[in-house]
Amino acid sequence: MNLSFPLGTEPMKDLPTSVRAAAIDRFGGPEVLTIHSLPVPVADPSEVLIAIDTAGVGIWDTEMRAGKWTSGRRRFPLVLGTDGAGTIAAVGSRIRRFDVGDAVYAYSFDNPKGGFYAEYVAVPAEAVGHIPKRLDLRQAGAIPTTGLTALQGIDDALRLKKGESIIIHGAAGGVGTLAVQFAKLRDARVFATASGEDGIALVRRLGADTAIDGKHEDITAAAHRFAPQGVDAVLALTGRAVELCIDAVHQRGRVAYPNGVEPQPKKRRGIEIISYDAVVGARQFEHLSRAVEAARLDVPIATVFSLAEARQAHERLEEGHVLGKIVLRVV
Repeated sequence: MNLSFPLGTEPMKDLPTSVRAAAIDRFGGPEVLTIHSLPVPVADPSEVLIAIDTAGVGIWDTEMRAGKWTSGRRRFPLVLGTDGAGTIAAVGSRIRRFDVGDAVYAYSFDNPKGGFYAEYVAVPAEAVGHIPKRLDLRQAGAIPTTGLTALQGIDDALRLKKGESIIIHGAAGGVGTLAVQFAKLRDARVFATASGEDGIALVRRLGADTAIDGKHEDITAAAHRFAPQGVDAVLALTGRAVELCIDAVHQRGRVAYPNGVEPQPKKRRGIEIISYDAVVGARQFEHLSRAVEAARLDVPIATVFSLAEARQAHERLEEGHVLGKIVLRVV
């Protein structure tokens, strides 16, 4: 089979004709994830082709696998994965920001040409950023979705300011571990909820001023001790016990949560409730890269699985109590 690239697309030499990918042929449990051999996706003029080193594994991937978070009728096999990092293998004719060989990270939710659980992925160039110098490919592959979600929650949704107090609820997960560090970058006072002694120790190491076990301690009472006049803001990354966090927010405070958090925080008189989705684009990736460098970001990786172990990665994620991010080693 010969690869056919659009006029003006510049590929690297010796691209394969097929790729290994972890894909599904039907919706279901982790067992439906199997290794497939599929054609190399082709980058259109406004896209880039990335040779993937590391793919992130998120709870949204398990929901897509089960048949949620999909638009329209899906064509199988369906390659999962919303983000990852690797090296540019080909660039479309309209692309000027990237060259073949550039190290990049990318986020494309429900990508029509297939996800990141594959050796190659073709994505719009606006969904791609150059990797910050302090990160390697493994770390960079873990954070496009979680990094954009965390930073935009802190900066755009909550507009967190120096000296303000914030509860990061669910702080030991993939988004929360980064949100703690971005909040400290803005010189905020951080009250973190996590679960287990290991979760509490992790968020404290990342900079949380106070951390408690949100499953077994009185969140509202502890938050009132932390901020007697009331907390300025909450970033809710889990819906469990979120109302107890909001009980500690003062009038005119703000609560933000990424869409998909269930149950959603209820409206409160005098408190702004903000739902948001991570926005992707060249400017957003530049903002993230600057914050990564400024915060000297620590990227906690819970477990590394191989591409062939994608099923096990989903099983581990669904067990719960994942500290940081699970990733797939694709190469």
